[in-house]
Amino acid sequence: MGTHTATDAAGSIAEFRREARAWLEANAPREPSPEDGPESRDYVLAWQRKQAQGGWAGINWPKEVGGRGLSVLEQIVWFEEYARAGAPSPLNASFVALNHAGPTLIACGNPEQKAFHLPKILAGEVIWCQGFSEPGAGSDLASVRTRGRIDGDTLIIEGHKIWSSFADIADWQELLIRTDPSAKTSAALTWVICPMNLQGITVRPIRTMAGPRKYCEVFYDSVRVPLSNVVGGVNNGWSTAMSTLSFERGTAGLALLIGLTIKVEQLLAACPASRAELRQRLGRLRAEGQSIRAMTYRFALDSENSVPDASGSMIRLSFAEFSQRVTAAAIDLYGIDAPEVVGMHGWGHDYLDAFSETIAGGTAEIQRNIIAERVLGLPKGPR
Repeated sequence: MGTHTATDAAGSIAEFRREARAWLEANAPREPSPEDGPESRDYVLAWQRKQAQGGWAGINWPKEVGGRGLSVLEQIVWFEEYARAGAPSPLNASFVALNHAGPTLIACGNPEQKAFHLPKILAGEVIWCQGFSEPGAGSDLASVRTRGRIDGDTLIIEGHKIWSSFADIADWQELLIRTDPSAKTSAALTWVICPMNLQGITVRPIRTMAGPRKYCEVFYDSVRVPLSNVVGGVNNGWSTAMSTLSFERGTAGLALLIGLTIKVEQLLAACPASRAELRQRLGRLRAEGQSIRAMTYRFALDSENSVPDASGSMIRLSFAEFSQRVTAAAIDLYGIDAPEVVGMHGWGHDYLDAFSETIAGGTAEIQRNIIAERVLGLPKGPR
């Protein structure tokens, strides 16, 4: 009976893979994404709408809120085929809505918040951005200073956020603010749905050294947000923000990782036999990429029925440093002025953009501390 069940499951996954591959081959955009601005917004939303129409929107969202409700194994297969098809990077302007804001609302939002926002996210009607990091509170969110003062049924927000990806084209922001100015811990934080068109909000795009204006500063000058936009309760923002861990099984960035391992194979094929040292370096990168991929699969499958632990930091750190090594090897292979290197979609852009990988989402140093303390059980470092 067990063998028969396993065979049926394998056949089901194989059929799912064929279905995903056929749809992606027929529907994935062939034209590259615009660099930034309104054109990039239109591109991302059009792709999200197409996925929604094809039944592929919110693959990890529960069916009862309109998602696909795929198992972790099916999510892995989807992202394998997604990368194989060369579909648009999932780390685009829809990422926050689909992988953070939406899941947070699913876990902690009230019925009205869910009914209004979730269908719009899945249907490709809106862009969300994240308002967490500040000039003095990047990896340490407990130090957030942007404050919200309760005035009747309104929050009056004052402060400054930075590195808010795609804030210049976003409709909504998941905003983490301090609502108890006397408290010094994360217990004073509140998670708020902030409309980006409110009076008092100023957005300043930041051009990165890679070229695009992907990140932004956001300033709040007496911005009035309805108290009904709080998610999870006032002064409970830290718990609300952490609730999305139950949704993230390490699969969200899998298409990026698999796509990078495919590019390593392409670099190896392009590297002449006469460059033995570089071929050896690319061979090591091939092995490194496959080991990270295996670690990601194990983490995702092991955490399917539990809240993921701090092991995810090993995947985050490994991928960040791997991407930097791969892009540097590509520059060394082709040369700085080669056609494969120059331009928005060339290796030069990827090389410069990869520097942010060991900063965004928690610096490499923070990730190492998490691994040391929470995975290896080593003593905490000085605070």
